Amino acid sequence: MSDIEELQRRITAAMDQVAFGLAKIGPATAAGPDEDTLRLLDEERTANAQLQERVRGLRTKSEAELAALRAQVDQGHARMAQLDIELQRVRRANAQLSDACAALRAANAEGVGDAHLINKTMLAELEALRAARAADVAEASVILASLQPLVDSVTDSKPTQGDA
Repeated sequence: MSDIEELQRRITAAMDQVAFGLAKIGPATAAGPDEDTLRLLDEERTANAQLQERVRGLRTKSEAELAALRAQVDQGHARMAQLDIELQRVRRANAQLSDACAALRAANAEGVGDAHLINKTMLAELEALRAARAADVAEASVILASLQPLVDSVTDSKPTQGDA
């Protein structure tokens, strides 16, 4: 039993020490944080809000630039597709021209001048020239579209007459 009384005495002493410690720190925390801490906290909140606004602005700008780049890529793909179509047209026209020329040569070798073959060859040659012209235009369009951003960047970086 004396052990129980000894343990009870020690527990009571420990609880008294805890109560004394709480009494010491209780009034200090009841007053709340000091003014410097509150001011620093408010400054950090302001800085955090500014940073969040910057991030939102950067994200918006980034999304707009990405959309513009995607549009440019889509335009480039469309131009390249048009160029491919025109090149296929040139190939077909040249194949027709080759066939017509071969038929015309065979007719001339036999000594039979066929006006229909001559007309067919002339039409095939005209189509080949038109297809080559269209392919040249499509190729020039692709080249100009590729160079336009470079020209724009040089033009934007040049000072205007009022700036100089």
